[in-house]
Amino acid sequence: MNIAKNILALFGWKVVGMVPTEKKFVCAVAPHTSFWDFIWGRLGFWAIGISANFLIKKEFFVFPIKRLLLRMGGIPVNRQQARNTVQYCVDLFNTKEKLTLTITPEGTRKLTHKWKKGFYYIAHQAKVPLYIGFIDYQKKETGILQKFDITGDFEKDLIEIQNLLRGHVAKFPQNYSLSE
Repeated sequence: MNIAKNILALFGWKVVGMVPTEKKFVCAVAPHTSFWDFIWGRLGFWAIGISANFLIKKEFFVFPIKRLLLRMGGIPVNRQQARNTVQYCVDLFNTKEKLTLTITPEGTRKLTHKWKKGFYYIAHQAKVPLYIGFIDYQKKETGILQKFDITGDFEKDLIEIQNLLRGHVAKFPQNYSLSE
């Protein structure tokens, strides 16, 4: 048993679901209502042997945490140029031999009724698989539910993706919204 699994077990958490075998993919993870989601999710990926990358504001890449963020897989993004983030990520997929990009579609820990589309368009345009991951505070579980076949119809696919995530309990449920 690896260190990440031991830490998760110590706090009553476990990793369930599947382990992707591809070298490149996007993993959309929800719900995202707390900084703790990052901790449990990161430990979950380590527990299944996946070194996942994540997007984070470039403003966080300062001494003394810059080196730590980079080692953990952080990819700095300029939020002032958000329109270029999808293309930036597609370019990363096209130039890297191995890349797992974890994205929270909500885009914030606060309540939002409209999910961001970037995770979907990055996977679609980079021609890499899209996986659906989750965190569930009621069951104390994290993991990857399944590979999702993108049709190109975001609105239709989003309904399916959210249906897959229905029933997973956020740390702060009042800040988590799915389409009704």
